[in-house]
Amino acid sequence: MVVVHETSPSRVLLGAGARHAVPEELTRLGADRVLVVATRSAGTTADELVAALGERAVARFDGAVVHTPVEVTEQALSAVADAEADAVVTIGGGSAVGLGKALVARTGLPHLTMPTTYAGSEVTPVLGETKDGVKQTRRDPALLPGTVVYDVDLTLTMPVDLTLTSAVNALAHAVEALWAATSTPVSDALATESARLLLGALPVVLEAPRDAAGREALQHGAWLAGTCLATVPMGLHHQLAHALGGTFDLPHAPLHTVLLAHVVRHNLPFAPAADERLTAISGGDPAAAIAALAASYDGPRRLRDLGVPDDGLAEVADRVAAAPYPNPGPVDAPAVLALLHDAW
Repeated sequence: MVVVHETSPSRVLLGAGARHAVPEELTRLGADRVLVVATRSAGTTADELVAALGERAVARFDGAVVHTPVEVTEQALSAVADAEADAVVTIGGGSAVGLGKALVARTGLPHLTMPTTYAGSEVTPVLGETKDGVKQTRRDPALLPGTVVYDVDLTLTMPVDLTLTSAVNALAHAVEALWAATSTPVSDALATESARLLLGALPVVLEAPRDAAGREALQHGAWLAGTCLATVPMGLHHQLAHALGGTFDLPHAPLHTVLLAHVVRHNLPFAPAADERLTAISGGDPAAAIAALAASYDGPRRLRDLGVPDDGLAEVADRVAAAPYPNPGPVDAPAVLALLHDAW
């Protein structure tokens, strides 16, 4: 089998205070009329940017929500049209980044993003959108944000619960890259270093949430993990997260946190190279290490804690089995249903 490794162009600004370079970066992009999109939690940073841009900040949209529903995208498109915006800046987690990508898909506007979590989608050409309760994913190099600004200062006040779930979300990208059938030496190296950074720094940051060095390590790990996701296809873990999240309107990062250990346990017997790497990083059983992290906070630990009905699992399993993502472990409906019952 011939494996292809393709790298998309990406510009990354990295370091404490990097957000202050955004006005200059927008000048480089030729942007004169900027739409600022922010999640509610990133409101203060958005206020700061709007003030710095002055008259160039022609509109603001604070309605980004999880799973990028098309009706919200249509509202944001109206803001783009009314303001005659020529660029979009997104600030926040995956919800803001996803909305920015959805706008780019429909307008072709340049997109600069400032992630405040560890979602990783800021460095992927992947967009997941939800319509009528079904989440569909597409991949297109044109969806990759043109500039990413990683400022560790924007993560120092992230709540502990979100820190955990967001970092495990990033870890899921790295883990799935390690068992991807089309992995390459480059993706393996990025995923291995990402998993090392995330699993090493997460306990430190959970104990000392304002530890800047630990936060920076998590941010770097998330960047590498997202880059992996940009180069190899997603597997069963992400397919389950999309199917469950879109069907039952579930929070994205907590859902990853509930699922990951179960999918790792399901897949590693069929992925010896990934097993070897993750075992070395975790110092033991990778699934047990991830499960211990997932159990270290007061948030949801099972699918039923997220409100997923037991009688809805079979439909999800059937849907996944009907059009499975590439995956090392079995993806027939009974195997997927058994995994879901364990997670439930």
